[in-house]
Amino acid sequence: MGKIEKAIISVTDKKGVVDFAKSLSEFGVQILSTGGTARVMREGGVPVTDISKYTGFPEMLDGRVKTLHPKVHGGLLGLRDNPEHVRVMKEYGIENIDLVVVNLYQFEKAAAKEGVRLEDAVEEIDIGGPAMLRSSAKNFRDVTVITDPADYEVVLNEMKDLNGKTSLETRFHLAKKVFRLTHHYDGAISDYLERVEV
Repeated sequence: MGKIEKAIISVTDKKGVVDFAKSLSEFGVQILSTGGTARVMREGGVPVTDISKYTGFPEMLDGRVKTLHPKVHGGLLGLRDNPEHVRVMKEYGIENIDLVVVNLYQFEKAAAKEGVRLEDAVEEIDIGGPAMLRSSAKNFRDVTVITDPADYEVVLNEMKDLNGKTSLETRFHLAKKVFRLTHHYDGAISDYLERVEV
């Protein structure tokens, strides 16, 4: 893996995200983001490019579609050492995305509210977040993925020690955390849906 040059940051838990993003900017990392996360980082003085500007498509369908785009997932899933992947990415203007920082809509919290309607609970099912997490974790040899603010310092320390890179061991560790998280998240959604009627 080369240096981290481009990152997507889109988080529900915004604790520490401005300071983390500022540190990434000091490494020269371009930051892509969405909605509220982009606003918080801009207010904190961090230069941010909106995902919609990067992809050329606006957020749409009441925010249901933001990051589900080939320029996002191609940039996450493309194998850097596969000449055919590199050729196709170049042909379609897909750039590598080296770091993803995502934590998910708080479905369990929303579903636990007294009297919550099924329609409202369903809107708290995150689609783009788990998709980006899974794409990043699948391609852990090339992509660093963070789901937990507690890992910000770990990644920044490695970037300092490794000239803007992270180690394969750390990327694999973080990828395993992704699949534990998405397993739990999907389980919580399934458990809730089993308890309700349409």
